[in-house]
Amino acid sequence: MIDVNAIRSDFPMLKAHPELVYFDNGATTLKPQCMIDAVTSFYTEHTSNVHRGDYAIAAMNDRLYDGARESFARLLSCDPREIVFTHNATASMNQIVYGLAHHFLKPGDVILTTEAEHASNLLPWFRLTEEYGIKVRYLPLDRQANVDLEAAAACFTPEVKAVAAALVTNVLGSILPAKELAKMAHDNGALFIADGAQAVPHMPVDVREIGIDFMAFSAHKMCGPDGVGILYGRYDLLEQMDPVFMGGDMNARFQKEYTYELKHAPGKFEAGTPNIEGVIGAAAACDYLMKIGLENIHAYEKELRSYFLQEMSKLDNIIIYNPDNEYGPVTFNDREVFSQDAAGYLAAKNIAVRSGNHCAKILHEIIGTDSTIRASLYFYNTKEEVDRCVKACSEISLENAVGIFF
Repeated sequence: MIDVNAIRSDFPMLKAHPELVYFDNGATTLKPQCMIDAVTSFYTEHTSNVHRGDYAIAAMNDRLYDGARESFARLLSCDPREIVFTHNATASMNQIVYGLAHHFLKPGDVILTTEAEHASNLLPWFRLTEEYGIKVRYLPLDRQANVDLEAAAACFTPEVKAVAAALVTNVLGSILPAKELAKMAHDNGALFIADGAQAVPHMPVDVREIGIDFMAFSAHKMCGPDGVGILYGRYDLLEQMDPVFMGGDMNARFQKEYTYELKHAPGKFEAGTPNIEGVIGAAAACDYLMKIGLENIHAYEKELRSYFLQEMSKLDNIIIYNPDNEYGPVTFNDREVFSQDAAGYLAAKNIAVRSGNHCAKILHEIIGTDSTIRASLYFYNTKEEVDRCVKACSEISLENAVGIFF
């Protein structure tokens, strides 16, 4: 069980802004003091580069940086050598996509994805259609962006080489039947690639059990700092994959005759000086979540969202786009007020939500609108905050929304 009041005391932002209802966790999460301390300690007590120094604090940072892989390996139930640090989930996805293009894919190969994906899991594939002749096809979805497994099975042809989809979609919170899709992919000789950005921070994700070959997610969505992405990849696949970036620390040696030798994974994917303090802070955040327990976080959020949905469903002025999904954000609009104006009204009430298309710019073909309000919860949110948000939503009107700007 989660003691939410005790947990809230771990977050300085909640102390600094006691009136704030922060329901924009799908964009980024608040930061616990233990993570902030880990980053601050690097700057105030043991600043150095990593993998380059022979002195004590450099050796300490080597242990902390490389030890961060062990934290994320425990989180995902994988080998630490299968954890690569990047700058964000987008960088991780681009490494996966371009790495596959160099050795694993050829013109005419097909990637299966969905129309509910974030831009970071679509645009890199789109570029491959131009540069490599790869084809992108979409798995069938219902109105709440859930995959129809029976219909999905019919999408597999010999040309399909990978399935790439979000474990939890960022707009509607649709949960992918990942284990079943991974098996379909593997049975057809294809890879299974997961966008874990909205899943890993909120629920247990065992990459071995599910059958994930590659996955991308970000530290900043799981109480960590900005500027740190995590790429999980099966070690045998990482060893075959080329890095996108070349430079210092990722090579074993090179000669003036244009020859070079790369390090083994994961080192060969981390060119140049990394975000050292960020990775150390990300590990602190990861350990913090594991101490609370991802099972506990998942259960608490699911219960809180159910209450939120129940109360929002009572409002006649509100349209909810994912009423049957059990997880993720509550995504809605006022029936008369444009989403960004309505979000502005909520902001005037100290309620932070996101409005727009949420980087999922073809989802409108599924849900019938290209701009919504997304209220995304985390384990430090409370029923009292939900009640404040619901009350404010009940008061949204053309008059109120316009009034905040004049």
